[in-house]
Amino acid sequence: MPQIKARSTRPSARWSGRRPRLALLTVPLATVVFLASACGDDKAPAEPAASGSASAGAGVLGAMNPAEGDPIKIGMVSDGKYPAADASIEGRVADATVKWINERQGGLGGRPIQLVKCEDLGDPAKAADCGNRMVEENVAAVVMGGPAYPDPIWQPLHDSHIPMFFYGVSSAKVLADPASHTFSDPVFSVVGMPADLAKEKGAKKVSAIVIDIPAAVDIYRTQAPAVYRAAGVDFELVTVPPDQADMTPQAQRIATDGTGVVFVVGGEAFCTAAFNALSTVGYKGITASITQCLGDSTRKAVSGSFLKGMTIGAAAPIGTDDPSFTLFKTVSATYGHDIDTGNGTAIGMFTSMAGFREALEGISANDLTPAGIETAIRKMPEKDLPGAGGVRFRCNGKANPALPAVCVRGGLTTILDEKGQPTSYKPLGQSPIED
Repeated sequence: MPQIKARSTRPSARWSGRRPRLALLTVPLATVVFLASACGDDKAPAEPAASGSASAGAGVLGAMNPAEGDPIKIGMVSDGKYPAADASIEGRVADATVKWINERQGGLGGRPIQLVKCEDLGDPAKAADCGNRMVEENVAAVVMGGPAYPDPIWQPLHDSHIPMFFYGVSSAKVLADPASHTFSDPVFSVVGMPADLAKEKGAKKVSAIVIDIPAAVDIYRTQAPAVYRAAGVDFELVTVPPDQADMTPQAQRIATDGTGVVFVVGGEAFCTAAFNALSTVGYKGITASITQCLGDSTRKAVSGSFLKGMTIGAAAPIGTDDPSFTLFKTVSATYGHDIDTGNGTAIGMFTSMAGFREALEGISANDLTPAGIETAIRKMPEKDLPGAGGVRFRCNGKANPALPAVCVRGGLTTILDEKGQPTSYKPLGQSPIED
């Protein structure tokens, strides 16, 4: 009988409930000033500057097709930069993607998108503030990457019937919500892929080193046990606080407890610490991880001999000449600045924003309300997901009926070379999404 265990060095942080709608009016003045500086300028002109010439990248970006008329407010919530992680690139990618959409894709329903941005800095209270702010700004929908604390953002938006779009999320509440939509399969890359890898390689145990925040940990407590029991593989969850820089104690135990596959989940800094600890203690088993763990800083700080052969479960073909990745790179170069296109967080925001727009292709300007957007999303046909290497998506609640927020089945996998770069990607776990 497979064994399912969980090991933690501290209790997992939990959000205790939604802050009252009046919270934004009663917080101290210093906090209000801080939030104002953390949130984007949503009063900026909706029409973007013509940053791409009529011919620049036309073959990739599409012909000029500028949006016209009154702007439509779309929210964007990001963690921004905080001690445990740096997701500030999401804001720059969102800006670049919206400029491309407004200039080349005709905006949304022919109208230009006006972003209303807010950063929660990895703080559940500030996440609730951002959710409440989106309601007060009367946004028609909210687009996100993979926030550390999704539930406090979700609750006020859910209560106000505002549709939400995520690149990735593991919250049980969000995944069960038909009015929320996620553009990656939460079970595949972080649960199904390492279980399948263990079966393929004949490993008897998988240990997952996971950053101890709800957005990362929840799925291992709710979805992983059944998957690993079905696979006949032992599983142990090892949660590590975001601020723990030295993971040698956890790595030492994993190196000696029979773990055949170790799977690491977190941001670049967290994963770098985990990889280096495993390398230091001489772990000899199979190492696997996620796209968000990889970036220039990881490749510089971790030895190539350790990265070589690592299996990555991915939602995007980073570092290849795939047309969907070429589009992301071209949009970033033409309309953005300071965007590391090898960063998994960056392409995640592109997929969220461009996927949101693609799902609503053909929507009428008169339907650009929360209810109209949700109706249109439910009726969309299956399409290629932007930035996803041929992965298809459809947000009708049937990609995974048990998790109606999921719009995708399966994903991609790749093997890293000695420079920490992907070799080639192959799709796994995909099949047509039914009507």
